[in-house]
Amino acid sequence: MPPKRKTKKHQLKRTLPGDRTDDIASILRVDHAGEYGAKRIYQGQLAVLGKNPKVGKLLTHMAEQEAVHLDFFDKEIADRQVRPSALHPLWHVGGYALGAITAKMGVEAAMACTVAVEEVISDHYAEQLAALEKNKREKRLYDAIKKFKAEEAEHHDIGLENDAESAPAYPLLTKVIKAGARIAIAIAKRV
Repeated sequence: MPPKRKTKKHQLKRTLPGDRTDDIASILRVDHAGEYGAKRIYQGQLAVLGKNPKVGKLLTHMAEQEAVHLDFFDKEIADRQVRPSALHPLWHVGGYALGAITAKMGVEAAMACTVAVEEVISDHYAEQLAALEKNKREKRLYDAIKKFKAEEAEHHDIGLENDAESAPAYPLLTKVIKAGARIAIAIAKRV
């Protein structure tokens, strides 16, 4: 009797149109999701705080930079035929809710949200830059991420300069937001 052939359950992996498993696709997918989430955070904050002249101006400035970042990644995922995150509806609702809720807590909490998110994003971009550094074919992507990382660091500093650390329960608030951002990054790389 011939030996039984072992078969693995679920050997066939289902893919969606635009699914790619390479590192560049993962970078584009997660960065696109992150910049979309950032856009929605600022939209939520502007809906609550946008009428405050000083704060509205700061939030609009940061939102405009995030829109440029998102436009870049929109184009890249389309040009390279990379599937965006399947959890786009979650980033849509979650980003806006995070922005609006922290804004309702006050200007300081909105700025604390910015500090927390931008710190995580800046670290994330630093990891990507290290991975892309020697990839000569991806110089344009490397240069864009380097520029975006600098702007995210600027947003972080704007938050600190505008009393983020005075937010109620600042250490706890930023710890929770950072954890959420890290989880979102891990998920968006794959899903």
